[in-house]
Amino acid sequence: MSTSPQALLAALGELIDPNTGKSYADARAVRAATLEGGHAEITVELGYPAASQFGAIAAQLEAAARALPGVRSARATVGSKVVAHAVQGNVKLLPGVKNIIAVSSGKGGVGKSTTAVNLALALAREGARVGLLDADIYGPSQPQMLGIASAQPESEDGKTMLPLEAHGIQANSIGFLIDPEQPMVWRGPMVTQALRQLLFETRWKDLDYLVIDMPPGTGDIQLTLAQTVPVTGAVIVTTPQDIALLDARKGLKMFEKVGIPLLGVVENMSIHVCSNCGHAEHIFGAGGGEALCADYGVPFLGALPLDIRIRSQTDAGQPTVVAEPDGAIAAAYGDIARKVGVAVAEKQRDMRLRFPTIVVNKD
Repeated sequence: MSTSPQALLAALGELIDPNTGKSYADARAVRAATLEGGHAEITVELGYPAASQFGAIAAQLEAAARALPGVRSARATVGSKVVAHAVQGNVKLLPGVKNIIAVSSGKGGVGKSTTAVNLALALAREGARVGLLDADIYGPSQPQMLGIASAQPESEDGKTMLPLEAHGIQANSIGFLIDPEQPMVWRGPMVTQALRQLLFETRWKDLDYLVIDMPPGTGDIQLTLAQTVPVTGAVIVTTPQDIALLDARKGLKMFEKVGIPLLGVVENMSIHVCSNCGHAEHIFGAGGGEALCADYGVPFLGALPLDIRIRSQTDAGQPTVVAEPDGAIAAAYGDIARKVGVAVAEKQRDMRLRFPTIVVNKD
């Protein structure tokens, strides 16, 4: 007895995606499954970037197909396609950008900017088209972290800016437009206007994700973001210590109040391993990020170590995901990036792109 194409499709749909914990059928990921002469051809399209996982997923599908009666060989083609997802309220989508991810923290000094740049680079490494906006107007650090501090964006029309590119991602920052030693002595309205100009007057080029490196706190920029910027979801960065967690809780509640979904929490500086003796120590405490997630029902995206290489590499303009792409720390960033991609993919899709805008003119 041989397997029918319908039975093949059903069997593959029951398999569990290792990145989501859900079946491929639930995600409607199996796009095609044909069977001819005992050979199965399978096409799977994931809703999140996971280029590093394509080989393992293909092997999973091929093994399952070959286990069916009458199937002698199988070939699976795995890819991904990121679509636009719903945002808060009736905020209009940003041209050239499918999804916006805000990376935030309740307080400074927890490694938010370092996490943001490595998250953006990890998403790009998984196959996504990614941009990075440095929204920390008072203390822009992304130009230095990306190694392009001396560059300036160009304008083709005198009205909009072209994003700069570094390590395969697009980027813009107030740091590209001012003297790096010039203090930004601006009041709130000027800061929010600068953010709006950077965001809406940059010609982002067909991005799957725009990662926004937010300033710390819950002030004017966060309110502007909630009211006018189409944010798909937010990521909170914290350290395990109680003081940082107090402020992280405020940031988390702020996003809840303004209707921006929480994609999850990243615990930075989770553990320190001595580079000389190998002794591991939780300098800032242990389990704080996971406890925060448990209290609020928010996903825990992962923990990152307190490691001198992360600091030295970003200072040199070569963030860890670029400097040591095959290292353990880059793998941790990659795991967090895939979880963020999955969290976005599971949000409701934005259907406005599928319908034309209808305008009624009175004669």
